[in-house]
Amino acid sequence: MLHFKRLVLLSIVVLSALLCFVTTTDQRNSTNAFYYGVLPENFTWGASTAAYQIEGAWNEDGKSENIWDRFCHEGGHIVMNLTGDVTCDSYHKWRDDITTMNEIGLKHYRFSLSWSRIVPDPTTGVVNEAGVNFYLNFITAVKQAGIEPMVTLFHWDLPQILEDNGSWGNETIIKQYQHYADVAFSRFGHLVKYWLTFNEPWVTTWMGYGTGQYAPGTKQPATLPYLYAHTIIKCHATAWRLYDTTYRARFNGMVSITLNTNFYAPKNSSKPEDVEAAERAAQFMVGWFAHPIYVDGDYSQVMKDYVRRNTNSTDGSSRLPTFTDTDKLFIKGTFDYFGLNHYTTSLCEPSDAAHQASVPKGYLGDMEVKLTVDPTWPKSPSGSYIVPWGMRGILNFIRTHYNNTPVIVTENGLSDPNGTLNDQFRIQYLRSYIDELIKAVLIDKCNVIGYTVWTLMDNFEWTSAITKKMGLYYVDFDDPQRRRVAKQSAMWYKRVIADRGFPDPVLIG
Repeated sequence: MLHFKRLVLLSIVVLSALLCFVTTTDQRNSTNAFYYGVLPENFTWGASTAAYQIEGAWNEDGKSENIWDRFCHEGGHIVMNLTGDVTCDSYHKWRDDITTMNEIGLKHYRFSLSWSRIVPDPTTGVVNEAGVNFYLNFITAVKQAGIEPMVTLFHWDLPQILEDNGSWGNETIIKQYQHYADVAFSRFGHLVKYWLTFNEPWVTTWMGYGTGQYAPGTKQPATLPYLYAHTIIKCHATAWRLYDTTYRARFNGMVSITLNTNFYAPKNSSKPEDVEAAERAAQFMVGWFAHPIYVDGDYSQVMKDYVRRNTNSTDGSSRLPTFTDTDKLFIKGTFDYFGLNHYTTSLCEPSDAAHQASVPKGYLGDMEVKLTVDPTWPKSPSGSYIVPWGMRGILNFIRTHYNNTPVIVTENGLSDPNGTLNDQFRIQYLRSYIDELIKAVLIDKCNVIGYTVWTLMDNFEWTSAITKKMGLYYVDFDDPQRRRVAKQSAMWYKRVIADRGFPDPVLIG
């Protein structure tokens, strides 16, 4: 009888294993099935913020005005004419921020430095020691808490004096940015493992100087985005070369850039023209900056061809600037990893005449792609489309196009208009996107080494101000103390970090 019971038990175990195998096999072939998996111990989990969005103290302790200060103070650009003058008040409440990081168990914390707080007048280069000391105290405390600081040098808040001095069109800014980077590397380098030179230069160039939706509000879509991106790429390479030659041997950190991109999928994958349109959209979006840095020091051929043909010049010239051979050698290979911000997906097909006529002449028209969505995709409370399989798609795009460079997802998250504490919709979003990341790592062998939620706490979400809530923590903006309260997603994320993903319940009982 005992022997029979053992046989029955053994049969149940074998059957369970077979069922588990069948489920896993199905998961490998599905974009929808949930895939249980645990990431390596050295995989790093974090959360992100940015200086203008959380610090406040806009004119304290020697900080100068930046373009977002000016943009908000002008009025008419931001919902309810709100400003980031105080926002989360992290300049004074940074100890509270570290408490929230510890509560979740973050492995890293991504934040940005304010250029205008450290070097208020970049034309003179004089360092503001009060600003340096603020960041030194904060970074030291983060490090002492057992959390790796991940520092972004530039997150859209250009000192206003540089904007007035020709902005990114005046190439003296390259030396001024190099000086700022040098101050940051020399003062904080012993504490910082991960550096990012720029956050989302696509947003800086297109939304700041093309559409004018973001600071400084300039609308020259045909020329300035290309011209200013050209300078930013040179600034990035200059900072990376500086670290590589002067600081790497001493501090052994990693320097990269964060690029934002949707995943671009063909509207109809059986149509070659839609497949080509998806590739073209990706090259105009992420490839605009990634191809020079991660491939060959130059823009992709498809981008050069399409901008030239849409320039319509009689001499064959292009609105896309040209890198010299020296530039290309200087830019190529200026990375240690790939910083990726990803939120959603777009469907692509070639642009028709009606669509071409509807978009501004310049960057959007140059790519000749019509971007749409599948109306059956679920939408968040704030209206963004939730497409988890796009995370796996974009990670595989990086794997195949950029030699499987190590990737840290530096932003991924979801907004809502209410800031509810029981944010189950955010948990479902994060769960589904992280699961697609796990598939990309464990099934597709994408070289992903970190993941970062946007954002640690509700903050000043640019033109949406405090009406758009994306935090793991709720911030009471009516409370002078700016009280931080954990949402359900914070405690859920804490468990994910501790488990390193999603352990299979069959295996753990």
